[in-house]
Amino acid sequence: MGVSGCGKTTVGKLVADGLNCEFIEGDEFHSPKNIAKMATGQSLDDDDRRGWLVSLNQKLREILVADSLAVLSCSALKEIYRKWLTDGFSTRILFIFIKGDFNEINQRMEEREGHYMKANMLAGQFDALEQPAGVPTFDLAIGSTEIARQVLALPEVCER
Repeated sequence: MGVSGCGKTTVGKLVADGLNCEFIEGDEFHSPKNIAKMATGQSLDDDDRRGWLVSLNQKLREILVADSLAVLSCSALKEIYRKWLTDGFSTRILFIFIKGDFNEINQRMEEREGHYMKANMLAGQFDALEQPAGVPTFDLAIGSTEIARQVLALPEVCER
């Protein structure tokens, strides 16, 4: 989890590869309405995000019912979003928080192409972010490969 542009997808794919499990890109679960709203530079509000997080919760529930494992990239900026995301099975989810400097992430976002989430919306994400307490936290400055290596070495991950 973390703001847009922090490297969630890259790290998530590396971790999923290391665990030999499914990778789920949370952005792919946004409704067309949410995508259109973000594409015009408008931030999503809690109501917009709720339906998205409920659909992600349903996907995670399917995976857990099948006794499978997956890695999900999702901003999950607020505590309430994390609760909506994990409703019904919160003890079976391990959050990883990737944090970084606003200017560095903003530059990364300005350089990426083809994504509906634009750099001008990053400030709103930082404003909304409620940094989670008690979860493994990594600074994006150490690089995606190193973050993934450290995540895969976590006792909580090794036990899975």
